[in-house]
Amino acid sequence: MSSQLSNPQGLIRGLYLEHHAWLRAWIQKRLGCPNWAADLTQDTFVNLLLKHELPVLNEPRAYLSRVAHGLMVDHVRRRDLERAYLEALAYMAPAEVGSPETRAIMLELLVRLDIMLDGLPHKTRTAFLLAQLEGASYPQISERLGVSVRTVGSYVSTAMLQCMTLLQEPANAA
Repeated sequence: MSSQLSNPQGLIRGLYLEHHAWLRAWIQKRLGCPNWAADLTQDTFVNLLLKHELPVLNEPRAYLSRVAHGLMVDHVRRRDLERAYLEALAYMAPAEVGSPETRAIMLELLVRLDIMLDGLPHKTRTAFLLAQLEGASYPQISERLGVSVRTVGSYVSTAMLQCMTLLQEPANAA
């Protein structure tokens, strides 16, 4: 085990050689696409290479499948968000759609916003979305969530601060 800790690249190489085909088949079974399975399998091992410390792996397939599952969730989330974004663009006038670069930047911002919102506590996210998307007042949100108006204000402020932080971060920081 100490050799695993002193030689993480050797450990990852061994994991790759021993489990790559299995992991690729596991991902393909879930996604149904051999190309995405190949990409996400590689991303799983890249994820391991980028870790500062690897845990001792008593069950390497369970660990690899957990890492791959997280990447698949991110992939599906991004795909669904991109599909919804493209559908929304289809209803816009061509002049309002923007350049391909602008659309790519907007999609990346939407993905980062989605991840940020998903990381918020449920009531904070709900209060923010009710206020921003439905135009609900703080008293309405308060009643709906069963919290005080002051707490709603705190929830919305917290989410807004996260949004402002997100807009100030470089795109590759997500």
